[in-house]
Amino acid sequence: MTERARIDEDLVRYADHRLPAAEAAELERQLAGKADERARVDDWRAQDEAIRMAFSPILAEEIPERLLAAASVPAPDVAAHPPRWRIAAAVGWLAIGLIAGFVIGRDGSGPANAERIAGLPHDALIAHAVYAPEIRHPVEVAASERAHLLGWLSKRAGTTIRAPALESEGFQLMGGRLVTSHDGPGAMLMYENVTGQRLSLVLCRDEDETTTAFRYAQKDRIGVFYWIDGGVGYALSGELPREQLLKLATTVYRQLNP
Repeated sequence: MTERARIDEDLVRYADHRLPAAEAAELERQLAGKADERARVDDWRAQDEAIRMAFSPILAEEIPERLLAAASVPAPDVAAHPPRWRIAAAVGWLAIGLIAGFVIGRDGSGPANAERIAGLPHDALIAHAVYAPEIRHPVEVAASERAHLLGWLSKRAGTTIRAPALESEGFQLMGGRLVTSHDGPGAMLMYENVTGQRLSLVLCRDEDETTTAFRYAQKDRIGVFYWIDGGVGYALSGELPREQLLKLATTVYRQLNP
């Protein structure tokens, strides 16, 4: 393991509160003079808290009757055939873990990938800054022409464009427009809530990148969560608190990856 990798591993363990007390104290002393690494730890802990906020309601849900019924049936051989409720619970928790780790993973891809993906949030931030403040022409095609909008953008962007439904989060689709990206034509979908806050979702082809973990960038008051999946780059931008934007991005991700 390289020195850099070892330091990164220690930072991850520290962020997760998994370092022994003595090692944690020493690392805290070292971080006192390293603002960048302290910021990384703070970002990771903020992501962890956002994950807890996003998934903790699941823990409060009642256990489905079918699982309770399965638990009441004794298995003939517990060692060979674990009770089905345990299997179901394990599968459920595994699914939660996979979503959390897949969507909001630690960035272990290294500097090269970080540089490669930098074009996506840059494009999205610029597009949002340019078009979100527009009063009369924030979009080229309105949501009332949804079929035409999605068909046109899909053809121009070279990938199937779907518009996630964000009404449950208080945002309505306004429409969309064609935008430029670091890798050719891209599509922008814009949403608005009753207070006039706007979100923009930029999608573009990015077949050379395989990174799937959510990442966050910010410029002035605009934040963006972005990720790559199936050769398509996604970037959700808005002037919203990071935790709220993360929740929205998670909703978008789930709808586009059912």
